Amino acid sequence: MLDLLPAAVAALDAASSLGAVAGRLLLGAVVGVAAAVVMAIPMWRQDDGFTPAYVAAAVVRRTTPDEVSFADANVAHHAAGGLAGVLYAVVYLATDAVAPDLGVAGVDLPSHLVATAVVVAFIYVAFARFVLPRAGRRIYEERATAVRGQWLRSSLVFGATLLVLAPVVFTGVA
Repeated sequence: MLDLLPAAVAALDAASSLGAVAGRLLLGAVVGVAAAVVMAIPMWRQDDGFTPAYVAAAVVRRTTPDEVSFADANVAHHAAGGLAGVLYAVVYLATDAVAPDLGVAGVDLPSHLVATAVVVAFIYVAFARFVLPRAGRRIYEERATAVRGQWLRSSLVFGATLLVLAPVVFTGVA
């Protein structure tokens, strides 16, 4: 995780020089990758481990989860985290444009809560209802309920990380 620190600092510097929207999108990606790193901790402690990452990588590679390498699963997991972070930023900005301003800790609280809830719901539903049945046929037939439960818990950890980390990162760049 310490290897990510220089990249995060560089992203923060880049975000401060971009326009407001582009900067928020970049910061959303950084926060999403960081949340994916944090999310991996409870994933490893659950019975099915990193299975969701293998299944997601199998979709991208158009193969079976058994044929996916750890490196590919890891890249898919963190890339999905970055994309989820961009989704967070898009929903935040869209909500911020219409919701009343209730600034708390440098972020607009309603926008922050709505964006976090949308992202958690999206990453859970996208995986559980679309990715898992498509790529994890054997897993889907044998352990779908367990894998979905694990993914729900992991998604909630991702959301909790967004709740805490996004205000810290977003207030660092105006």
